[in-house]
Amino acid sequence: MPLKPGKLDSALLAELLQSNALTDERVVIRPGIGRDVCAIRMGTRYLVAKTDPITFATDRIGWYVVHVNANDLATVGARPSWFLVTALLPAERAEEALVRGIWADLQGALAEVGCALVGGHTEVTTAVDRPVLVGQMLGEVDADRLIDKSNVRPGDRILLAGGVPIEGTAIMAREKRPELAKHFPEEVLREAAGFLDNPGISVLPAAMAAVGAGTVHAMHDPTEGGVATGLWELAEASGCGLRVREPDIPVVEPGGAFCRHFGLDPLGTISSGSLLICAAPADADSIAAAFSDSGIPCADIGRILPAEEGVTLLRADGPTPMPRFDQDEIARLFE
Repeated sequence: MPLKPGKLDSALLAELLQSNALTDERVVIRPGIGRDVCAIRMGTRYLVAKTDPITFATDRIGWYVVHVNANDLATVGARPSWFLVTALLPAERAEEALVRGIWADLQGALAEVGCALVGGHTEVTTAVDRPVLVGQMLGEVDADRLIDKSNVRPGDRILLAGGVPIEGTAIMAREKRPELAKHFPEEVLREAAGFLDNPGISVLPAAMAAVGAGTVHAMHDPTEGGVATGLWELAEASGCGLRVREPDIPVVEPGGAFCRHFGLDPLGTISSGSLLICAAPADADSIAAAFSDSGIPCADIGRILPAEEGVTLLRADGPTPMPRFDQDEIARLFE
């Protein structure tokens, strides 16, 4: 049977990763479910590396590819330094104006996160029907400041900076505008399309604010599969369970309305721009206060539990197993 579009089934991926014969002890963050970066010891510092593609969006794709990679580096406390990109352009649409637009967005986003383009590959090909960019980003962090999900422990409070689904809202406004224009005013669509910049899909400022305000045991950037899948990945990477209160998860508007229109679950819709933080109980309030001082919305949405208690979503009508979206909800709009 063919596999569904979206992330590989987590059980299949876990099986494949078990056969990975990695013996280099310098690699301290290793491949695993919910492990979005690797960290390699280099003396007193760690080199942190990340790769991620952009396949949903076409508008401002150069902007996306920088920020989604920078976000994952930020979740371990690293700042972006070097970037490589592979650009696959569809043969029927690869005009010079398209290339120049992607380049301008790429350069603008790199300047925002303070990162340098150091290499990559470009190709016009019949293998894709829309532009596809694959980014590879490198950064550094001091050894005593690396944030590793293995440090998560029961009792930690789970904070959510930003709302959901910020990125999904922008994608729907940009990629499905003709359909949405039949039901929503132009000013609403214009605001939603601007979610890339305001509130923005970068979590670098939020991550730096968190680590500067208190003890952070883990951070996770919920992207494809939304915040629900991000919470599953956080639990699997940390070896813990968790319980989250659905009414406390902030759903941004008009993203919630767009999801209702298309029949999507906002908790399973791509959510770059939000950041999950596992904070020591004694420091959670000071971290939330730092977000408030920086103008970043923050909600206390749940707690970390022992693994045997599972991954639970507390809905208004009672507890239920946390849903998981190996296929992002928004992917259904492009099938």
